[in-house]
Amino acid sequence: MKKFMALTLALLFAFAMTTVSFAQPPAATPKAEKAAPVKAEIKGAITKIEGKKLTIRQADGKAVVVDIKDTKGLKVGDNVTVKDGIAVKEPAKK
Repeated sequence: MKKFMALTLALLFAFAMTTVSFAQPPAATPKAEKAAPVKAEIKGAITKIEGKKLTIRQADGKAVVVDIKDTKGLKVGDNVTVKDGIAVKEPAKK
């Protein structure tokens, strides 16, 4: 009887481990694209500043991360145009 219980427990444990190994990984959450050299002009509002990386929300709602040379004078919420690693703050609309 003890052998039967030990064998049953071993089989149940082995079965449980195989089902865990076939489990799918969690779905990835959508994130902004990786920072890349800016070759085109990007316009939008700054949503995050991390060092010399800006996350910009474009008019179409797409978030883009860009590397820039200097973040001096920029803050979250500013509308900017980024070209060749230089961010230019756009004047406030009246």
